Formats: sequence, structure tokens, C-alpha cells
Amino acid sequence: MNDWKLICRVEDIPVLGARRVQRDTGMPVALFRTEQDEVFALLDRCPHKGGPLSQGIVFGKAVACPLHNWTIGLDTGEAAAPDVGSTPRFRVKLEDGAVYLCAEELASHAIDLLPPKAGPCLHGQVRIHQAA
Repeated sequence: MNDWKLICRVEDIPVLGARRVQRDTGMPVALFRTEQDEVFALLDRCPHKGGPLSQGIVFGKAVACPLHNWTIGLDTGEAAAPDVGSTPRFRVKLEDGAVYLCAEELASHAIDLLPPKAGPCLHGQVRIHQAA
């Protein structure tokens, strides 16, 4: 039997927008609301370079990553062609205007994925080539 965790009310998520849900472990989950008040949940991480999908633009049943404009399906987590990749999905239950996420998934799903980290600065190691 699944235990469901109350997260918020549907109206707490902006229409064509998102809300982030912090977890005890692992990266946050992004809740998305469509124009038809459908709610979807994805790990808040684009499969391309780890961009925060919660900051993207929601259109139809997709979100555009704010970093490189990859389109990610809200219902599948899959990148639209020609891009390839996916982000983990989380089950959502709507009941009387309340949004619930599966407690077991929140505690265990995709907790091994890490947020992107900036690499070391190569300042001083980069050589600038000047035209002769």
C-alpha cells in the first residue's frame, strides 16, 4: 500500500509554473501545473546539463529547460527529439484540490543523482592565442 504525503494545494502551484519540493535526501522535486490544472512531478534536474526545470517555461504538457531550452515532457520525463535523455518522474495524486506525492518515492527515488557542480576555474591555465 502506498502512503501519500500531502504537499500543497493545486492553487499553490502557479498556472503554467512550478513549485519546488525539498526532500530529506536527494535533489528537490519540481511540481508543474498545466493550464488544465493537471499536476506533474519531475526531479528538478534537466538530463542535459542539470538545469533547474522548476525555473523553466511550462507549455502544454512540457517544460523548457532554462539553460539550453531542451523540451522535457511532463508526463514522461523524456527529452523531445532530436535531444535524448530523461529525468525521473514521481507519481502524483490529486484529491479534493490537494496534491500528494508518494512518500516511498520521495524517500528513495533518484536519491543517487547529484546536482550539477561548477568545475574548477582554469584561470591562469588557459592560453590565449593571438592572431599574428
